[in-house]
Amino acid sequence: MSLDLQVRAHVYDATMRGGAIPRIADVAAALGVPAEEIRESLGRLATGRVLVLQGDGEILMANPFSAVPTPFIVAAGGRLYYGNCIWDALGIAAMLRCDAVVDTSCGDCGTAARVEVRGGAVRGDGIMHFAIRARDWWKDIVFN
Repeated sequence: MSLDLQVRAHVYDATMRGGAIPRIADVAAALGVPAEEIRESLGRLATGRVLVLQGDGEILMANPFSAVPTPFIVAAGGRLYYGNCIWDALGIAAMLRCDAVVDTSCGDCGTAARVEVRGGAVRGDGIMHFAIRARDWWKDIVFN
């Protein structure tokens, strides 16, 4: 298996099991690979739109997971995760193949909102609005 595939697999496995995206040093230690090689691998994965990196090279997004707190808090499988948007928050439940509760707020008025995923069905009051077409997300993935 290539290093990039090992890094990708480890990042997602560690995130799903631990609830947080690992840092470069953690990936390097887990795989027994120098941190600079991990940094280069992450760069290639980011170029391939597998991950989104922060300015310092650490992972910002391993979609659907966010490495930083967001307004989309997902409780699933006994852990808390952050989704990058409502679409990703629902994607966390799908990726983990479990029921989930997403606590967020209305993007317009700020009112608290809760969306539940039970048995693969999405339940909740309100409307989910996607202001940007999915095909345009990568034009500026951080701010879309």
